[in-house]
Amino acid sequence: MTTTTGVAARLAGALAIILGTQEIPLRLQAWDGSEAGPADAPLIVFRSRRALRRMLWSPGQLGLSRAYVSGDIDAPGDVFASFAALSSGGKFAEPGPFRRPTLGELGTILRTAVRLGALGPNPAPPPEEAKIVRAGRRHSKKRDAAAISHHYDVGNDFYALVLGPSMVYSCAVWDDRRTGLYAAQEAKIDLVCRKLGLQPGMKVLDVGCGWGSFALHAAQRYGVDVVGVTLSTEQAALAGKRVADAGLTERVDIRVQDYRDVGDGPFDAISSIGMSEHVGREQMPTYVSQLYGLLRPGGRLLNHAISWNAGPTDPDPDSFIPRYVFPDGEMLSLAETIGALEAGGLEVLDVEALRRHYALTLRAWVRNLEEHWSEAVQSAGEGRARVWRLYMAASALGFEAGITGVNQVLVQRPGGTEPPLRRTAWT
Repeated sequence: MTTTTGVAARLAGALAIILGTQEIPLRLQAWDGSEAGPADAPLIVFRSRRALRRMLWSPGQLGLSRAYVSGDIDAPGDVFASFAALSSGGKFAEPGPFRRPTLGELGTILRTAVRLGALGPNPAPPPEEAKIVRAGRRHSKKRDAAAISHHYDVGNDFYALVLGPSMVYSCAVWDDRRTGLYAAQEAKIDLVCRKLGLQPGMKVLDVGCGWGSFALHAAQRYGVDVVGVTLSTEQAALAGKRVADAGLTERVDIRVQDYRDVGDGPFDAISSIGMSEHVGREQMPTYVSQLYGLLRPGGRLLNHAISWNAGPTDPDPDSFIPRYVFPDGEMLSLAETIGALEAGGLEVLDVEALRRHYALTLRAWVRNLEEHWSEAVQSAGEGRARVWRLYMAASALGFEAGITGVNQVLVQRPGGTEPPLRRTAWT
């Protein structure tokens, strides 16, 4: 049964225009308690007139995102169902350009705002919005460091609540849906070690080392020496402590360092897990050239990265992800990534797609966040917790829909030892 009363009915009309659809598959509740939409549909709550004002001033993904992060809009039930319903109208989960209302449609929203007493100045963005979106030269070392700090330096305690004890912030590898998150992350790290052919005494570079989980596993299980680099001071601090606690300071060196400044090769193997998304399309040749130069002949590089699967699109700097989550982040297609690696002189040995695995990983992270919501809010603030809830849930939907993927591309610098004849050597 569909109910349509009062303020909620007018809000539903405005939201439908924003989403570019005739009817929204949502139950919408307004600040006056009125409701509109199917009674059994996912619930979206407009808690204040300010939510409509944000939509009027930024009539697209950015306005909706600001309203959710600030708490002006809430999704109190199944967050996946609510965001899926939004995505079905306006592709809310996608990072590309959001549909812009026409002038006539904007006039309709404006009249709705007037009738509901929501007209007023543009509300200030939530403090969680990145201040560096247009500051400095894109992908300069200084701006990249600021972008990484925005995302990763939000508190190690917060990340521990979301990621669990593995402290791995990339796609896990699941045997099946019953596999626990910790076991799935350990399986992924070990798979990377096997693909790289790690042997005792090797020297390994971990680009974008995070909180040191790969470095610790490789040193402990495979007897290698690891240099791990990150631009996040908080990641480096915790990774260094974990290395010291494990008694591995002679085997693992964690640095706050840009990958472009690493100069102590050659390395026998390089892992880059969830890092190249931060590099940027224009910087990919530099990235590949640098890592090629750091590899010994015959050395392997594993590049684990999210891919954009939905065809060519121009990134929208005013969408949710660059404003709140990954400033300056760019998802390349798998073809672009392989093309860049091959153009840089590296030979492709293996490609493995893990799209469904990342959807399972993200759902596990959302579950962790919601189970520890009060602690997460206390640790990083409610706005930050809302950013991560929206980002991870919407990303899971993107992977499930095939809009995004994630791939491990294993390459080798020519020369030296020949690779195995079959991939069963590491599977």
